[in-house]
Amino acid sequence: MDRPAEMFDRNFEWSELSRFVSYEGREATLGVVSGRRRQGKTFLLDAVCRATGGFFFAASEATEAESLRQFGQALARFRGEPAPHHFQTWDEAVDVLMTVAMGGPLPVVIDEFPFLVRASPELPSLLQRALGPQARDVTTPVRLLLCGSALSFMGNLLSGTAPLRGRASLELVVPTLDYRLAAEFWGLTEDPRLALLVNSVVGGTPAYHREFTLGDVPNGAADFNDWVVRNVLNPSRPLFREARFLLAEEPDLRDTALYHGVLSAIATGNHTRSGIASYLARKSTDLGHALTVLDDTGMIHRSPDAFHGKRSAYRIAEPIVAFYHAIMRPEWTDLERPGNAARVWQRSEQTFRSKIVGPHFESVCRDWVRWYADPDSVGGHRTSVASGSVADPTLKRSHELDVVVFGRDDADRQTVLAIGEAKWGETMTSSHVERLRHIRRLLADRGVSGAANCRLLCFSGAGFANELLVAADNTDEIELVDGHRLYNGA
Repeated sequence: MDRPAEMFDRNFEWSELSRFVSYEGREATLGVVSGRRRQGKTFLLDAVCRATGGFFFAASEATEAESLRQFGQALARFRGEPAPHHFQTWDEAVDVLMTVAMGGPLPVVIDEFPFLVRASPELPSLLQRALGPQARDVTTPVRLLLCGSALSFMGNLLSGTAPLRGRASLELVVPTLDYRLAAEFWGLTEDPRLALLVNSVVGGTPAYHREFTLGDVPNGAADFNDWVVRNVLNPSRPLFREARFLLAEEPDLRDTALYHGVLSAIATGNHTRSGIASYLARKSTDLGHALTVLDDTGMIHRSPDAFHGKRSAYRIAEPIVAFYHAIMRPEWTDLERPGNAARVWQRSEQTFRSKIVGPHFESVCRDWVRWYADPDSVGGHRTSVASGSVADPTLKRSHELDVVVFGRDDADRQTVLAIGEAKWGETMTSSHVERLRHIRRLLADRGVSGAANCRLLCFSGAGFANELLVAADNTDEIELVDGHRLYNGA
């Protein structure tokens, strides 16, 4: 297939779809495509159909009868038939659909598949039968692609005892663009500081650049505040209500007040289950279901503590959701009234720096270590990267580590390669290195493998003091990483 010239990145996704639809076997095959909303799934699949002459059907929230009518009309148009099909059941519709590839392999896309199943729960079972060995004599080489944004639903479509379990030859998740790709997409690779500020608000969702802001990019760091006011805090712009819509669109999130409360707790710095419970004045045991559902739907992710297996930190996966709950939700009444955005932003800037940018910078630093850093920079080949806490019995306190890098030793045992600290708005000095050395000694005293000689990583968005630059030049113990290296180096 010819890849559309206007498509940004998505090389892996395009190659996997190409492989799937070009398979020459005579049997019908199934692929499942999922991912959070606004990531370009529909654009990808529509491009596949345009390149191959395939059939594309976008479902809508409708009753079964209305969906069957829409499907019958779309199928008749695709086949060039003068009258629409009048299907009474999905059983009839599936039988006809599986015969459209008479001339050879043909992609058939059903977008927003969860909408159809909500009104017609039997649909996965009907597709299972149509894709089974017993149906091969009457079906054609349809390359059926089911697409949806409800992550919990799509994840369960092929799991456990689900009807379509074991039927799919493709299970493709379309992710958000990571921080480096997002900077390239927004044209900000030469200004890492501005790139990270923008990324901390809108993340790597492609639609937020082209459709939601009409390509409005901050014209330098001095324009960032005005950009936030005119695009995110402006009640006439779609980003203003986007976080609310993302939550409302998830079918599994029924008690929205509780879920908004959990997200607000996390966005304001309460990352443990006990901290979230205290924020909501609830028992910790009452939050298990809500945290699981938010995790399943991709709203949050759970990160185990590097040194305490039973302890975890919860973080919001989508930056616009974190921004909404930390900045916008507490000020919603004022923001809904036009003309107040600039004042709200002025009094919220400190919260933005501490609750949004700081934690996001730490996350980006962990991503750099995991995916971009040269092994020599972090002490070897890493197997995982996490954050963690280390108890200090003498001071009777706990030290937080923003970055902990693990690898394997010669005996294939887990070992610590490096520990690190990330400071967005603070110039790092030798005192930060001394703190890391102290934590390293605590880990070594506990017998943690590799800790005694592990590398010390310093990440800063504001730069490094001269004495730290000199020290790093004279030893392999310390590694300094600034914004330019995060975005353009290893």
